[in-house]
Amino acid sequence: MILADFQACTGIDNIAEAITLLELNNWDLVAAINGVIPQENGILQSEASQANMYGPPSQSEAADAAAGGAVPPPSSSSSSSSPPSSSTSAFCPINPTTRHIVERQPRMLNFRVEYRQRSVELVLEEGSTVGEIKQILETELGVPVSKMQLKGWKSGDVSDSTVLRSLHLPKNNSLYVLTPDIAPTASTSKNSALQESLNQNFLLVISHREAQRDYSLNFPGSRTIQEVKRNISDLTNIPVRHQQWEGWPASASDDSMTLAVSGISYPCHHLSVCRRSSPANAQEPTEECADVHMISDSEGDDFEDASEFGVDDSEMFGMGSSSCRKSPMMPENSENEADALLHFTAEFSSSCWYVHTHNFLFILFCSSPQRKLLAIYLHNDDSVLSNVFCSQMMCADSIVSYLSQNFITWAWDVTKEANKARLLTMCTRHFGSVVTQTIRTYKTDQFPLLLIVMGKRTSNEVLNVIQGNTTVDELMMRLMGAMEIFTAQQQEDIKDEDEREAREMVKREQDEAYRVSLEADRKKREAQEREEAEQVRLEQMRKEQEEEKEAIRLSLEQALPPEPVEESGEQISKLRIRTPSGEFLERRFLGSCKLQVLFDFVASKGYPFEEFKLLTTFPRRNITQLDPGSTLLEAKLFPQETLFLEAKE
Repeated sequence: MILADFQACTGIDNIAEAITLLELNNWDLVAAINGVIPQENGILQSEASQANMYGPPSQSEAADAAAGGAVPPPSSSSSSSSPPSSSTSAFCPINPTTRHIVERQPRMLNFRVEYRQRSVELVLEEGSTVGEIKQILETELGVPVSKMQLKGWKSGDVSDSTVLRSLHLPKNNSLYVLTPDIAPTASTSKNSALQESLNQNFLLVISHREAQRDYSLNFPGSRTIQEVKRNISDLTNIPVRHQQWEGWPASASDDSMTLAVSGISYPCHHLSVCRRSSPANAQEPTEECADVHMISDSEGDDFEDASEFGVDDSEMFGMGSSSCRKSPMMPENSENEADALLHFTAEFSSSCWYVHTHNFLFILFCSSPQRKLLAIYLHNDDSVLSNVFCSQMMCADSIVSYLSQNFITWAWDVTKEANKARLLTMCTRHFGSVVTQTIRTYKTDQFPLLLIVMGKRTSNEVLNVIQGNTTVDELMMRLMGAMEIFTAQQQEDIKDEDEREAREMVKREQDEAYRVSLEADRKKREAQEREEAEQVRLEQMRKEQEEEKEAIRLSLEQALPPEPVEESGEQISKLRIRTPSGEFLERRFLGSCKLQVLFDFVASKGYPFEEFKLLTTFPRRNITQLDPGSTLLEAKLFPQETLFLEAKE
């Protein structure tokens, strides 16, 4: 609440900067404001001091403040009471005095309008119309309003009478002007190139340094830097304002700029993102959650980034422009659930009571220690109990503290039939038919409702339905009863998960042992197959060698000269050769026969020259060392000789 009051009084939109200034002044609102706003604004500072120190004024004091009068200080008895405590709870009341201060500062919107090679900066109040923007552009650009088409609205085409407030625009916006009836000149070539680049696709390679992961994303050139950051928020769970980027060119100074004009490289550009350290404490979903259920896949932005949807920081913290709400809590024409929820929160902020609803990013089905109960508040303007229930029950300090510590809170408005139908569709899709049927059974006069939903294994069940006609004590007792049931169920689920984990561990060990056994069998089988293949190869080689030897032997045997007869009258040498096995080979040779013929004869009998040596008995001579061209007579192997074969080493 102190942070909201400080932002409302000083106009500082950056939450991190506002928190830093407050911490420098030890969270003294008056001292922090005096350090930012000049002293001549003493009236505003005095009112802010009263809003922080003395709490809400009486009805008469609020009326005097609205009329411009000073708010008198409270009596000594009221001043001695303890100041209201500031907390980050899920539900907190609003200070009407602070709202009175905020009403003096109308919300301003910044527009950057591009037309061909020109760019125009505009600042208008939220209460202005689209036609007023065109009238200013007519003066600046010299283009008649009748021939001007103003494009770039996120909600599609709008009429000139449309009020900017109804479009829920962010603080900074980027638009462009089209003039199809005005022929372009040679000076518009640059604008034509820009239009062409708007149709090009840019590949952004974004490195998430904390998760050590890269994302390759394609974006058209017409996509803005803000939209890229919101998409990265969906992927990394880092809110946009907590993102710290590296790699954007110096020309990309405004998040409302399109990629085509930001100066990034085409067709590919490398960026990196991480979470910026911030003094604000933000609750993020835990990584241990295995099964996350969301209201919508498109609702990836955290609630703290509500300014991207047109809700500024003052609206987030319960600061409205009026004390009485006139518009519906939730419009029927919201494009998605996120916009509807933000509108709901903004309307609650502008009422006399306030509910802080979370954008539903949290878990129902995660691991049991991180699981929480879900408290769904269903509002109906047609019920007479709605105002009392919110102002007295939801703003009670005990209820606020207990819900913040033990529950995930979410809210929806079922006043309109279309919104109720959308709620039933969402509940059926994400919570099951039990929750949907429970909501169907209640009538309008039984609203508002506070449903306590518990995720149980793979289903949901409604633990309790608290209607508007209850008291603070009864509400607290029913919340505590629901927590007791949930705690018991949580312990049982933890035990079941531990047992299941143990069984899965045993199964994993068995699977691993089986895998190791299969691997050992496979290796053994492969080794045996390799050994058998090697034996087959060796046997094949042996056969080939034997066949080769046999072929050589036969060729040598056929090439031998015929054995001479003894009666031929020529000099004949009779040789007797002893083999290593003890057998004898006998043959007659002509004395003029060369030693090579003797060697061929021995080889034809299976004793090749390369493996065996031929020796004489006495004296011992190695005949194989003699010249194969010499004759038997020259080798003194005449008329007869006994030789023996010996294997070479």
